[in-house]
Amino acid sequence: MARPTEFDRDEAIASAIKVFARQGFEAASTSDLLEGMGIARQSLYGAFGDKRGLFLEALRRYAAGSVAQMREALAEGTAAEGIEAALLVGLGSSDDVESGCLGVGSVVEFSRSDPEINALNDAAGETVVAAFSARVRDGVEAGELDAGLDTDAVGRMLLVLRSGLKVAARGGASESELRDAARLALRGLTSIRSSSECRSPP
Repeated sequence: MARPTEFDRDEAIASAIKVFARQGFEAASTSDLLEGMGIARQSLYGAFGDKRGLFLEALRRYAAGSVAQMREALAEGTAAEGIEAALLVGLGSSDDVESGCLGVGSVVEFSRSDPEINALNDAAGETVVAAFSARVRDGVEAGELDAGLDTDAVGRMLLVLRSGLKVAARGGASESELRDAARLALRGLTSIRSSSECRSPP
């Protein structure tokens, strides 16, 4: 039996992520994946087992990369600047917008029907919420954000907002529209503090 042709696994998974994000799991045929990844059929099955195995690895890789990208953006500037950067990171890239978000796409396609996919998405979501919440706490401690904020609740809200921005970007929203939405949400995190300051006696 002929041995499968060797290939760069990282590059192949990166290509599979684009195919799955653009088409979804069910709609992406094996032929689509082979063409996108530039590998032979026996290589796909030999390396990943089957289409589902490839999808799980692609989703795992996508989630890890997305979380790392957001953590880096969150560290920028002040808390508000970091949060804005994390909300918008990647959404200005035409490739990312065209491909869409594999994480959000998998939630829409599978809902809560697949335990393994649920576990991957839940873990990524919890990590993002924790990172957002920690940055909000930084802003509260620095006096930049309202001291009365429930930082965990805000972290969850920011995850929901980030998911919505990804869908809006895929639907054709401009960078300026996405940025305006992010800044409007951030304004709400400072408005109570600002109002309190205005009422404070001199």
